[in-house]
Amino acid sequence: MVQKRDHGGGLDAAVARYGGTRADWIDLSTGINRVPYPVPSLPAGAWTDLPDQGATDALCTAARAFWNVPDNAAILAAPGASALIAQIPRLAPAGGVHIPTPTYNEHAASFHMHGWVDAPLTAARAQVLVHPNNPDGRVWTRSDITAPLAIIDESFCDVTPDASLIDASTRSGTIILKSFGKFWGLAGLRLGFAIGDPALIAQLAEMLGPWPVPGIGLHIGAAALRDTAWAQTTRHRLDQDASRLDTAVTNAGARLLGGTALFRLYQVDDASAWQDRLAQHHIWTRTFPYASDWIRIGLPAPHEWDRVEAAL
Repeated sequence: MVQKRDHGGGLDAAVARYGGTRADWIDLSTGINRVPYPVPSLPAGAWTDLPDQGATDALCTAARAFWNVPDNAAILAAPGASALIAQIPRLAPAGGVHIPTPTYNEHAASFHMHGWVDAPLTAARAQVLVHPNNPDGRVWTRSDITAPLAIIDESFCDVTPDASLIDASTRSGTIILKSFGKFWGLAGLRLGFAIGDPALIAQLAEMLGPWPVPGIGLHIGAAALRDTAWAQTTRHRLDQDASRLDTAVTNAGARLLGGTALFRLYQVDDASAWQDRLAQHHIWTRTFPYASDWIRIGLPAPHEWDRVEAAL
């Protein structure tokens, strides 16, 4: 049996333990923007027709413009970054992989499932850099990319676009991952992108098969990626809200360790006790099995601040 891995979310279990209904809860455990992109009206065909190439091309064109993807890098839309993470280890024969920890645990799980073993960077045939890192917000540089197969996971980089390593997508053996669910707050849409080495992107496309992204994802994703004004306004709000959350949590006795403008990581005396106290107010947060004094808290929506600050 495959062991269930530790993630944010799991709100059903919190409801079962602490009571209330899902609607009563504020889920700050995931780092997903709680002010999602407003879903536009959709053509009827988005629901009834097989996704066509024109809509797929329109989405990828919008993505290429939004992320400033170099002309000689390929781009693939997928049903979420997780679907890509599950397939990437199949792109090369299994060997040693270097994944600096702590970080998002699905990368290591996927590589291990396909026969790869952990290795120091000097001996690794593959490496994964989560940029900025989850949960501490660490950022990497182009000089850190050295392995023949290099995966740069930029799922949380849309809040700091100037830090993106998208220029590295022209490097042979390199793939940049993008997640639509975090910054745009539409995780249920299941949309992600792989950008990079055309040969590797072509392999991934074959692995995913035809019509990997549903019609609704193609239309909503393209509209959101074209809406640069919404993105700019959202970044400004998230920056302000991150500072507000830091003030509230550190005033309650925590110490800021890092994070991004979508989630903040704090050191506390007892993370389980902090999580329990906030859960009594139906506010869900993230703790980590490897660090009993770490708690990660996402940013509330504007109408949720009073509840969060009162609970703290």
